[in-house]
Amino acid sequence: MSNTKLTLTVKPEIVQMAKQYARRHHTSVSAMFSRVIREIVVKEQDRAMAIPAGSALEKLCGITKLPEGKTADDVLLEALLEKYGLEDLPKRGH
Repeated sequence: MSNTKLTLTVKPEIVQMAKQYARRHHTSVSAMFSRVIREIVVKEQDRAMAIPAGSALEKLCGITKLPEGKTADDVLLEALLEKYGLEDLPKRGH
């Protein structure tokens, strides 16, 4: 796939920080920008797929971050097990 030139308007100090960071990490500002945007979009897509539309969990989305390595279903299951005093039951996927 070919690249397309993109013009951004950014404060000079941000440009300088981006260039310094890119230099330290042996990459380009363009490559960093591409990685950041790709990561943001992929995370958004993953989150959208993991949380059922219209669910109570979807309404709460963005209030807190999910624990590392846990899905929205894992967190919901743990909360329900705790609420109903069933913490000693084996959890899914364990």
